[in-house]
Amino acid sequence: MFFIVVLLLLAASAYFSACETAISVASKAKLHHLAKNGSKKAGIAEKLKEEIGPMISAILTCNTALNAMATSLATGLFLALVGQEGIAYASLIMTVLILIYSEVLPKMLAIWAPERLIVRSAYIMKWLLTITRPISRITNWIARGSLMLLGIKLKDQDTSAASFDELRGVIDLHRGPDQDAIQERIMLKSILDLRSVQVSKIMIHRKNVTALNADDSIESIIDQVSASPFSRLPLWEGDSDNVIGIVNVKVLLRAVRAGDIKNLNVRTIASKPWFIPESTDLLEQLQEFKKRKEHFALVVDEYGALLGAVTLEDILEEIVGEIDDEHDISVNGVRVQPDNSVIVDGSVTIRDLNRRFDWSLPDDIAATVAGLLINTVRVIPNIGQLFILYGFRFTVLKKQRNQITLIKITKCGDLL
Repeated sequence: MFFIVVLLLLAASAYFSACETAISVASKAKLHHLAKNGSKKAGIAEKLKEEIGPMISAILTCNTALNAMATSLATGLFLALVGQEGIAYASLIMTVLILIYSEVLPKMLAIWAPERLIVRSAYIMKWLLTITRPISRITNWIARGSLMLLGIKLKDQDTSAASFDELRGVIDLHRGPDQDAIQERIMLKSILDLRSVQVSKIMIHRKNVTALNADDSIESIIDQVSASPFSRLPLWEGDSDNVIGIVNVKVLLRAVRAGDIKNLNVRTIASKPWFIPESTDLLEQLQEFKKRKEHFALVVDEYGALLGAVTLEDILEEIVGEIDDEHDISVNGVRVQPDNSVIVDGSVTIRDLNRRFDWSLPDDIAATVAGLLINTVRVIPNIGQLFILYGFRFTVLKKQRNQITLIKITKCGDLL
C-alpha cells in the first residue's frame, strides 16, 4: 500500500511539474487565438497566464508538498524493511525517481506541447490557484521581505514594453525557405518602428520638393505640372517659405477643361495647406492621413520654417519598401561594387540602407548618410578623406560646396 501511494504521489508531482513548465512557456498568442475561436478552457488558461506569479507559487507549493510526502512515506517503508540503513536507501532512490520522473521527463513532455497541456488542465489549475491563493500571498510576502532585508527591491515589470520586446524577438526568429521570409521580417519590424520614427526622418527635403510660384503664368504652371511626376504640388507666393496652398493635378485638369485658361487663377483651385511639426511620429501621421482623408502634408520646425513634405506613400514605403509607378523618377542612389563596397548619394537615408543591407548604422543622429558623417566627425570633410565609424569605412568621393554628394561605404569585415 505504501509503495502504491508513493507512486501516486510521484505521478501527481510529475503532473504539476509539467503544468509549471507549460504555463511558463505557453504562447499568449496561441492561447488568445484558441479563446477567440470559442475555447472556454483556452480563455481560462489565458487568464491564468496573466497571473503567472501566483500560479507558479501555487504549483510549487503542491509540488513541494507531494515530493516531501512521497519521500517521508518511502523512508518509513524502507525503515520497516531494512532498518536504519533504509534512510540512506530511501534518500538515494527518491532523489533519482523525483529528478527523472517528477522533474526532467514531465518538463520535456510539457515543452513539446505546452498549450495543449495547459488548456486541458485549465479547470484544475484554476481550482488550485483559488484554494492556494492565501498561502501564495503569505509565501510571496515572506520572500519579498527577505529580499528587502538583503537590499533587493522588486519593481513591477512594464508588461507593455516586455510584450513589445517579446514580439520583436518572435519576428527575429521568423524564418522561411526563401527571400520572402527576410522581406516579411523587415515589414513587420517596420510596423513596430512607426511610433519611434519621426516624419523628419523620412520627409522629402524642401530642396527636393517641386513647388509652384503663384505669380507665374497659368501656362507656365501647367507646363511645370506636366513635367512633374507628382500629383500634388505646394503653391507659394512671394517667398518659397510662404506656402499658400496645395495644387492637385486632377483639380487643375478639370479647371482647365471647364473654363478659359487665360483667366484661370491657380489660387482659387488650390486647397488649404496642412502643416505638421517635425516631431510627429509616423504612426500618428498615418492615422491623421486616414482621418483627414489626405495624402500630403508640409513639415515645419519649431520656428515655423518649412523643412520639407511627407506623403502617405512615404509612410507606406517605410513598411513595404520602395513603391514605384510608371511616372516615378527612379533615383535609387545606391550602387553595390564588385568588392562589396557601396557607393551612395549623400541624400540616401540611413533607414533605407539599414533595411536593404541589414546594417545597424545609427539613425538617431541624422536622417541621411551625409548628415551622419558630418554630425559624427563634427567637420565638413574634403574629397578623399576617409573615416572609420560604427564598423564601416566612409570615403568622401564628391562634394558640392558644403554638401557631401557621394560617399563610398565599406564594411570593415569586408576589408579582411
